[in-house]
Amino acid sequence: MRGYRQAIVCPPSSMLAERASAAGFPVEKLDLRSADIVHAHSGRALTGAFWKTLGSTKVCRVVTRHVAFRPRNPWAHRMKYRWACDGVIAVSEAVRSGLIQSGVPRGKIQVIHTGIEIPPATPQTRSRFGLSETDFVVGHLGAFTKEKGQDVAVAAAVLLRESMPHARFLLAGDGMLLNDMRRRAPANVTFPGFIADHAAFFGALNLFIMPSRSEAWGMAALEAMAHGVPVIASDVGGLPEIVQPGNGGWLVPAGDPAALARAITESASSADRLHEQGEKARRRAQLFSVGQMVEQTEEFYRRFVT
Repeated sequence: MRGYRQAIVCPPSSMLAERASAAGFPVEKLDLRSADIVHAHSGRALTGAFWKTLGSTKVCRVVTRHVAFRPRNPWAHRMKYRWACDGVIAVSEAVRSGLIQSGVPRGKIQVIHTGIEIPPATPQTRSRFGLSETDFVVGHLGAFTKEKGQDVAVAAAVLLRESMPHARFLLAGDGMLLNDMRRRAPANVTFPGFIADHAAFFGALNLFIMPSRSEAWGMAALEAMAHGVPVIASDVGGLPEIVQPGNGGWLVPAGDPAALARAITESASSADRLHEQGEKARRRAQLFSVGQMVEQTEEFYRRFVT
């Protein structure tokens, strides 16, 4: 496709290999020194690509930085991204800023937002989650980690038990903190676990929240917007590049349950305004298409291969 031969190189027993093969993408045991471009998607993968292509004058090494947190070892991080690769893709301006602050040369970095495919109209699916039409459903989808801020969502749900008795929180996903959140949550919070059918999940929501403490980009927020669901997100990392106040969502300070609760209350105060925000969210999501991401990535590759 597009004149390129592409292959996924990963451990054959990995989940990536299993999912890629099921989707029809070739997974190969390949001598990386025969490639023109080796594109890594983590620091660990970049280290492996570096050693497996060491000595080759042909291979170009590219890495995408998907995380926003500061490195534990700044010196090693700086050396890796400065010398072990030819170019760095940052998934947001926030990630780019962090790379520059870590000492990675500006000229090596290109911001390419991770894109999304815009789905068709989202069906109503509340009955699948035991919800009624009179419920105001607030959803979140993500791994249960401290960075994702589900504890902030649970605390906001506690604050809203009396003032919004019809509010229901649907916190989907799995992770190390899930059981702790279950113990702490009030009755207006439900934990459906891992959900593969994202369209069904978003079809049950009035509102999506992303109370992250750290977020490189925010694909879950973008996916919600693509399904026409307005978003309340923390004003951190790449989220402000997706969510614009009044244009499909609201921004609140990270780690502030009271601010999150106030924004949820505001969003629910007018059904017409919430619907309008949902329409704006869907239109804004269209600015971050998979097609645009592909075009920008291909242009980035051309820096190194003619």
